[in-house]
Amino acid sequence: MLADSMRLKILLPYKVFAVKERVASIVAETERGSYGFLPNRLDCIAPLAPGILMYRVIGEGESFVAVDQGILVKTGPEVVVSVRHAIGGVDLGQLEAAVRREFLDLDERERGVRDTMAKLESSFIRRFMELKHE
Repeated sequence: MLADSMRLKILLPYKVFAVKERVASIVAETERGSYGFLPNRLDCIAPLAPGILMYRVIGEGESFVAVDQGILVKTGPEVVVSVRHAIGGVDLGQLEAAVRREFLDLDERERGVRDTMAKLESSFIRRFMELKHE
């Protein structure tokens, strides 16, 4: 690998989504805005927000991947992005729509499921305590 490039690995919980060699730059979305990563940047960790991850491979140009929330870890020339969901292979306009449709709506559904589970758990505990006192 060249000293002026990085190796990008995008991981999903169930598979490796992509591995790219000779990456010249990466731009990722965080809760605090977009951050750029270059090969000689200091090592770091960045929490990712649902958004568009852009990377530029030397000799190939820019590529875009819609990613769900996750984390980016840069250590030396290695950049590992671990996210719950990723969508690639479509144009930028479609990716932006996919982020809104898939990832942000998914978060709303997950919040609803968590609320329902919390209610079920509290009901179970309440009934258990009633049985215990009988």
